[in-house]
Amino acid sequence: MPVDGSETRFRSTPERPADERTPVALTIAGSDSGGGAGIQADLKTFSALGVYGASVITALTAQNTRGVQGIHDVPAEFVAAQMDSVFSDLNVAAVKIGMLASPDVIEAVAAGLERHRARNVVLDPVMVATSGDRLISEAAALRLRDRLLPMALVLTPNLPEAAALLGEEMATDEESMRVQGEKLMALGALSVLMKGGHLTGPQSVDIFVYPGGSGRLEAPRIPTRNTHGTGCTLSSAIAAMLASGSNLVEAVVQAKDYLTDALLAADRLRIGAGAGPVHHFHASWSKGDEAQRQSIP
Repeated sequence: MPVDGSETRFRSTPERPADERTPVALTIAGSDSGGGAGIQADLKTFSALGVYGASVITALTAQNTRGVQGIHDVPAEFVAAQMDSVFSDLNVAAVKIGMLASPDVIEAVAAGLERHRARNVVLDPVMVATSGDRLISEAAALRLRDRLLPMALVLTPNLPEAAALLGEEMATDEESMRVQGEKLMALGALSVLMKGGHLTGPQSVDIFVYPGGSGRLEAPRIPTRNTHGTGCTLSSAIAAMLASGSNLVEAVVQAKDYLTDALLAADRLRIGAGAGPVHHFHASWSKGDEAQRQSIP
């Protein structure tokens, strides 16, 4: 889908040597035992888009399609050790960052990104649950804003998260989304994808604000209960596209298209009794899905 606005293009990933043709992306996030979001969604997305995925786990969750039953945080020093292990051996071309629960873990991640000169950082500031409940403390939110936001090539907040980062009321239309995106860029992010899923209407509209312009990304609002992990999937898809060599604008557009297709195919899956996952492997599983449907009497 086209992005309206400036035609500025950004080359964010240098060409890789011929002997390093396998793109690598790293996800730094929490584990979802139900498999629909977090590390699991990120790795599925990387794989579906042809990218090798590595992971740094920041927390373990007891979680399923009905909700989160428990969280066990990983110590900050072990988060740092995981980062050192990955970066010391793998040629990481892009990094996706998800939920980081404590100021100490946020600091460890920021220091690790600096230490290893990480490229193409996509920051999904997981701060507010769908219910509206805050997921991280005020101290952690401030540390994320001050330390990690200036390292982000792309920041991907939903509307409550953008409002929380700015200390403002939630945007209620496309123009206020654009204005808040520009304010978040002023805090240090190179570009901001304002996700409009909390608005209403037949179309799901995101506003992408980047140096030199802004654009509107539109897709049909898909009626499905299988929406668990949509934010994780979108941000990890952006990271995968950047790792594969897409420029900044291309990566965001391609990721939006991928998520839309994953949502369109989501009802092919029957996982759990609650909000199920999107269909990360909608393209590669399509033949198997059809064969299964034909075998049902």
